[in-house]
Amino acid sequence: MKQRLAAGEMQIGLWIGFTHPTVAEITASAGYDFCLIDGEHGPNDVQTILAQLQAMAGGSATPVVRVPIFEEWILKQVLDLGAQSVLIPMIDTPEAARAAVAATRYAPEGRRGLGSALARASGYNAIADYATTANREICVMVQAETREALDNIEEIAGTDGVDVVFIGPADLSADMGYLGNSDHPEVKAAIEEAIAKIRAAGKSAGIITLDPNALIYYKDIGVNFLAVGADITTYGAAVRELSAKARKDLGL
Repeated sequence: MKQRLAAGEMQIGLWIGFTHPTVAEITASAGYDFCLIDGEHGPNDVQTILAQLQAMAGGSATPVVRVPIFEEWILKQVLDLGAQSVLIPMIDTPEAARAAVAATRYAPEGRRGLGSALARASGYNAIADYATTANREICVMVQAETREALDNIEEIAGTDGVDVVFIGPADLSADMGYLGNSDHPEVKAAIEEAIAKIRAAGKSAGIITLDPNALIYYKDIGVNFLAVGADITTYGAAVRELSAKARKDLGL
């Protein structure tokens, strides 16, 4: 997926919040390019993330893990679990972007601790060259979701080692004073400008939408890493629709 994104190809995916390996297993074979395990707002820990990564191993979708916060220790654990693509929230400055990249790289390029002999990432030491090849294979996605981040978007996108800059529309709209209204014209204009700058820097631009009617809009403004929905909202809408239809049809 890192290579496809670097080539500018569109990649679509689904947010995974249920924390259950069966859901991850089903979704990984449902036709998406990626499935994102949410460790920031989903009730995940390293054990549930591991179980979902294992369940997705037979699927066609690339696993992406969003860590709960930018801390070196959690990135180290998630990478050792075998995640090759990570989304790091609340990156507001180029300094934070550089630190995030460093946390995913072994020395001398970064600060990631060596422990791959014991890790799933190396096939439990079956991949002999893991430590020498991992740096170029990890896909680093940083999340810009504040006005400060947008003010620094060109420098963040220009950071060596950043592959994707992902706009967080909900937090951004709140930070701009439009809580719950990510479709406000000022928010949309800010997102469009940010995406243009990200793509101009030669990096991929990401976002999530729960509106199926917005997909073409996001493609047209340059997004090429697009989360088109979430498992929880999809399930919730489906079961409510089924209940309402059954009651209507049965006259209840």
